[in-house]
Amino acid sequence: MTNKYYFVGGQQGPWKVTGMSAYRGAELTVVERIEIGNGEQVPAATGARWTLAGFTSNVRYATGAEIKELKARQQGLGRPEATSAVLIPIRKSAKWWELAQDERRAIFEETSHHTAIGMDYLPAIARRLHHSRDLGEPFDFLTWFEFAPEHAPAFDELLARLRASKEWDYVDREVKIRLTGLKPKA
Repeated sequence: MTNKYYFVGGQQGPWKVTGMSAYRGAELTVVERIEIGNGEQVPAATGARWTLAGFTSNVRYATGAEIKELKARQQGLGRPEATSAVLIPIRKSAKWWELAQDERRAIFEETSHHTAIGMDYLPAIARRLHHSRDLGEPFDFLTWFEFAPEHAPAFDELLARLRASKEWDYVDREVKIRLTGLKPKA
């Protein structure tokens, strides 16, 4: 497996779209299903309307202690009970990217408590971050969340807390795609 992932919105795929909404900025074309591919080839999908690409990488804003705690608490993707998912593509503003790394870290964690908020929802909600900015994609990040259906209210609370943070002042495009389905292990 490579660390490059594709999310193809169209008429086929193991994940059924149950809702799509733009929180900020332009919407994505509404699709019925999402196919996920991992590797160098974009998965072929009937009726594909859009493809988003990203790669997994090292954790960029967390400290060593935070990374250790995340690894100890987070469950993996592909758990049998995790038949609910959300894909959230996000683009941050030019002002965000003009900040130095330490300034972004200060907003991300010291002010907004991004990692600390996420930890409050572990292990029920698993996630994987995909970086897209360096690929010339329309979004900077693609965040994939998986959880059991009974944890949907907790996911909504997690998202509301993150959106209320100072960090979200720098988000200029965000789309939320809710999904359900049985899928192969990620």
